[in-house]
Amino acid sequence: MTRRGVVALSLVGLLGLGWYAWSANRSAPAPAGAPAGAASAPADKPVAVEVAPVLALDFADETTAVGTLKASESVVLRPEISGRVATIGFRDGAVVGKGDLLIGFDAAVQDAELAQARANLALASSTYRRNQELLAKKFISPQALDTSGASLKVQEAAVQLAEAKAAKMRLRAPFRGVVGLRNVSVGGYVKEGEELVNIEDISSLRVDFRLAETYLGRLQKGQSLELGSDALPGQKFAAVVEAIDPQIDPNGRSISVRARLDNAAGHLRPGMFVRVRLAFGERKGVLMVPEEAIMPGAQAAVFKVVDGKAERVVVRSGARRDARVEIVEGLAAGDLVVTAGQMKLRPGAPVKVPAGPAAAGKP
Repeated sequence: MTRRGVVALSLVGLLGLGWYAWSANRSAPAPAGAPAGAASAPADKPVAVEVAPVLALDFADETTAVGTLKASESVVLRPEISGRVATIGFRDGAVVGKGDLLIGFDAAVQDAELAQARANLALASSTYRRNQELLAKKFISPQALDTSGASLKVQEAAVQLAEAKAAKMRLRAPFRGVVGLRNVSVGGYVKEGEELVNIEDISSLRVDFRLAETYLGRLQKGQSLELGSDALPGQKFAAVVEAIDPQIDPNGRSISVRARLDNAAGHLRPGMFVRVRLAFGERKGVLMVPEEAIMPGAQAAVFKVVDGKAERVVVRSGARRDARVEIVEGLAAGDLVVTAGQMKLRPGAPVKVPAGPAAAGKP
């Protein structure tokens, strides 16, 4: 067979196949009411998703923070001079009153100096009184009386100096509190500034914590709050805001707050870790959705199910409570939002919602 004959047969075959395809397509018309070309284009398959309704809930408007308890008053006793311990007037962990003698040093030299100063003062005082009598009888000049008066003042100052030196040999409690564990024994020699024992006033405690600067306008002195500690599960303690730092921390954009609480029962101790709960009031009818419904991105958004199709909605979120997010703008109560399967969706895509309470719009 010649080349020309092969080409002719090929053309005939192609024409036959084209006629067959045209006839087959014409013999299968589209269903009534379907748009042109619908028979050749497969329909979108519904995407199976999980949904939850937008709920209007009431909850306490509050915030939480963490803090550390501190004693109302706290000090570590250190001597101002070196010396040997002569007496210890307390037991470890005991309650002491303000002014109680805690530690006394060997003050033999200082006591002797004080006795000498007092004797000199008595002599100067007697001399001054005698000179006053002599001046009245014109036996001495006024200058002699002035000299004795100046000597009297010098001796009075000497007594005050000796008393101050003697007082430094005795460490007394600056306030009522509980003493800690001492680091010295009788007969031990301590140096100036060495730590001897701490004393803590734990009848009331302070707690310092930080809040975001957005709460600044809602904080006020005297505001009530609640504390809890992992060391005392199930127990709650009431406290009151005592002071608010006037300066915002520029690094964390937070504000420092100090609260005070009564600890007369002694259940709490300085240094304990506590959780702080600060309530601002009650909020009614707040729109809430599950956290998993919020899609990450530059703008918070959710997929809402409308007439069996997914509709992407940009929302403005607010507070978070118990794995739910407040919706300030963008949704209404009762709307169904997708909580699982968002990654397979696009705007307008048909969705398959499982039958159940969530699909029916119930919480």
